[in-house]
Amino acid sequence: MPIYKIRGIDVDFPFQAYDCQVVYMEKVIQSLQEGKNALLESPTGTGKTLSLLCATLAWRKSFGEFSTNPNEEKGWGSSQPSSSQSVSSTPSDSQRSGLPVIIYTSRTHSQLKQVIRELKTCNYRPKMAILGSREQMCIHDNVKLLRGKAQNHACQYVCKKRKCRHHSQVSEFMKKHNPLGNEPFDIEDLVNIGRTKGPCPYYVSRELHKSADILFAPYNYLIDPGNRRSLTGIPWSKAVLIFDEAHNLESICADAASFDLPSTYITSCISEANQCIDLCIKKRAIEKSADKQFDPDNYAILKALLMKLEKKIGEVVIQSKELGFTRPGNYIYEFLSDLNVTYETANMLMDTIDNAAQFLEEANNAAGGAQSKPKGTVCRLETIKDVLNIIFRDGGKSHSLFYRFHVQESQSNYSESFKAKNFRTLSWWCFNPGIAMQEFEKLGVRSIILTSGTLSPLDSFALELNMEFPIRLENPHVIDSDQIWVGVVPTGPSGYPLNSSFRTRDSLEYKQELGNTIVNFARIVPDGLLVFFPSYYMMDQCIECWKSMSHASSTQVLTIWERICKHKHPVIEPKQSALFSNAIEDFETKLRNRSTSGAIFFAVCRGKVSEGLDFADQAGRAVVVTGMPFSTKTDPKVRLKREYLDQPASRLKTDLKGLTGEEWYVQQAARAVNQAVGRVIRHRRDYGAIIFCDERFLQQGRQEQMSYWLRPHVKCYSKFGDVIFTVTKFFREKKDSLLLRPKQKEIILVEECCSDKDGLPQIMGSASQSPINSVSLPVQSSSGKPRLLIQASTNRTKTDNYIPVGSIPPANRATLPDQFNNLQQQFNYFKRDLESHCVEVVDLSSEEALKLPFSLKKQKVLETRNGHLERENKRALPLSLCGKISEKKEVILGNTSTGTSCSGEVESRGSAFLTQVREKLSVAEYKDFVGFMKALKSKTMTITPVLESIAKLFSFPGRFSLLKMFKDFVPTKYQEKYEELLRIHGPQD
Repeated sequence: MPIYKIRGIDVDFPFQAYDCQVVYMEKVIQSLQEGKNALLESPTGTGKTLSLLCATLAWRKSFGEFSTNPNEEKGWGSSQPSSSQSVSSTPSDSQRSGLPVIIYTSRTHSQLKQVIRELKTCNYRPKMAILGSREQMCIHDNVKLLRGKAQNHACQYVCKKRKCRHHSQVSEFMKKHNPLGNEPFDIEDLVNIGRTKGPCPYYVSRELHKSADILFAPYNYLIDPGNRRSLTGIPWSKAVLIFDEAHNLESICADAASFDLPSTYITSCISEANQCIDLCIKKRAIEKSADKQFDPDNYAILKALLMKLEKKIGEVVIQSKELGFTRPGNYIYEFLSDLNVTYETANMLMDTIDNAAQFLEEANNAAGGAQSKPKGTVCRLETIKDVLNIIFRDGGKSHSLFYRFHVQESQSNYSESFKAKNFRTLSWWCFNPGIAMQEFEKLGVRSIILTSGTLSPLDSFALELNMEFPIRLENPHVIDSDQIWVGVVPTGPSGYPLNSSFRTRDSLEYKQELGNTIVNFARIVPDGLLVFFPSYYMMDQCIECWKSMSHASSTQVLTIWERICKHKHPVIEPKQSALFSNAIEDFETKLRNRSTSGAIFFAVCRGKVSEGLDFADQAGRAVVVTGMPFSTKTDPKVRLKREYLDQPASRLKTDLKGLTGEEWYVQQAARAVNQAVGRVIRHRRDYGAIIFCDERFLQQGRQEQMSYWLRPHVKCYSKFGDVIFTVTKFFREKKDSLLLRPKQKEIILVEECCSDKDGLPQIMGSASQSPINSVSLPVQSSSGKPRLLIQASTNRTKTDNYIPVGSIPPANRATLPDQFNNLQQQFNYFKRDLESHCVEVVDLSSEEALKLPFSLKKQKVLETRNGHLERENKRALPLSLCGKISEKKEVILGNTSTGTSCSGEVESRGSAFLTQVREKLSVAEYKDFVGFMKALKSKTMTITPVLESIAKLFSFPGRFSLLKMFKDFVPTKYQEKYEELLRIHGPQD
């Protein structure tokens, strides 16, 4: 396997790493070494998970061998990396407390399963553990049939009564099977061990986490205080927390710190308290017990308090059903003080509720007899305990600053007889998700790394969490520009605007125009097509309309829906989670059906299709976004969140520019769009189209909210015919290129004998140059998530070549053909040439520069002073930045007004400018830059649109210097026009 030396750490990577993977690993290691938080975005298909695992584990290994090695020799209490890497004894828990522990979390178990699959591909073997719920791990014949809290209670009951043989075997099993965790395993593997060997998988995982080097768990094990406290084996001050797929982390944190308490729940709690009173009276009469747990007075107090709470909520004056009753967060303490609920009394109430839950569980099981199956009791009183924990967290009230107290009339789905009854919900909403993250700061964790393919915009994401993220990264994609088509389609086939905003979404004209637009895309897009709507309401309304009508001006008898089905078999995302797997299977089946050109999946932004699924290759050749998925502005929670953010008091750090309510509102929709479009390009060789069918995407602000890698590819079309033409051409060219592509592996060479001034081996050109140390570079696998139908090649050759990072250009520096990976190396060869040759150099400020010969003929050989042969870049340089060709066919980059040049002229404006262009543009953008110059030379474009295109290309932050420098190369007669472009695209003062 290649080994990359990154910031002094040897990273053993299983494949030849892409540039962006090296940059990503460098940021991860920087975060870990410096003990700083990181916010890292890398598109799906760039190998983010594998890079994250390898970099983190390499850093961890620098402190000493993993706990899987029984023969270790290192200072276990040391906080600095050990220079020795062999030891003699396995560390005890107390010894290993000085070593870093990696806690890797993701949103779902299915996502963690893919992470562990990636762990199996790398060369590191840390001691690992994975945590999960009883629902995934329980193997007890009866308890496994239950769900939620009922299952938890039943498990606790059978363990306490020693009625679970699996639980009783855990201790002995762990003594005999110490190597468990030395090899990667997932929950299914642990369950199989339990079924074959006997021990309870749930409690085995709880034991394993105490000695693990890396622990995998869902988010809630870290975010939920109760679950976090159960992780007794974690030295938090040495812990590294990784949140993968973190784009939803802010909402998850906020929801975990909030609660909604419907009055129906309170009614159920009163009933349970009354049940406890009756049971206590019966138990005391039979057993004559004076145990406080069976004191009916405790439960009578609890019942009386709940009845007062129910009454008080009902008495709240709600003047507007739409607005509800709202107060600042600290009003909750005033509200509860009338019920005599304070921090002290709340603790007593929570103890009573714990006793009640246990009491009800035992009574419920005892009623069935000694041989009865554990039934599992859903104790709604525990909801009251959860509420009190949130309100009185840490015994303080300061956190209430970030909350809003709200009471609203709830929508009832009951029959007519219940309509007159008040049905209210008491809510206490947290609008600062940073509260959950601040808990980790209090614990003193070493680093927190948040990563995903769709974190943009990073600034607003960091502001929402109220945390400092000094280390940030927005990675480009590994694909080339010809593998992606991205377009904004503002109008449909008949020219009617496509706009799904509230004012137009219900109009018949809009729905028909959108339908006919999708008919066209269903016709020209091969295989799988994904169509995302802003909401289930919009999807249902549009499909209902399409099934009943054709286009108003159409003479066809077929409805819009029938015309769609003529080209692709439809599948609709269900609202019910239980039906989702069936929908996926249906899509796969219809995709294989060759009676049409494929299948079309109608889905919703923020739905299950838009998150975590892998529509690689034929499963997803295009995605259509039909609008911006804005939340309903009148929703009380959305309205109050916006109001909260617009208040200066909402900002924890006064030195930070706060996120406004409108900015939050927009970025939430933008992030949902980014997540949806990420379903298409899933690996290095994948290709597809992303189509934005809403005129609002024409706005520059909307495009700036898109993922970093996507922005350079976005093009806006004024005519629908141009869209159809270019999309058709895109897929035809990709089909032709696949038919013509030779089935051979790409080869790069690591030339050990020719090093740069730092003594680092250079990655040279094609295989014909040298037979030395060839490294196979086939297609790299994607993120590892489950793929639909078509599997991309993952047989990348593993090698043992050592490649220092210094020889690999950063991902944000465009890589032209392999032989010129290092632009500075190219300039060095030119500089050597200049020392012994004089050539004619072009004045870049003259109009004559635009008339230079321009050729895409085969490569020319450049002769250098030391006789080493290099090949000229196949891709022609920009016209005004190319030198004339000398008698020796040497291309020199320079810029003077004379006919000769000397060695110092290599530092001229032209070469300096070209260097910066190569550094600051992505590979796709550099190709566009060259393309503009080619178009100018071939007269397919005039100079004015070329200048406009280049100005737009240089208008991103960090490139304004290019925008200004390019003025030096603009002919005098066009200077005034370029000055106007500078004012439009330049930085605003």
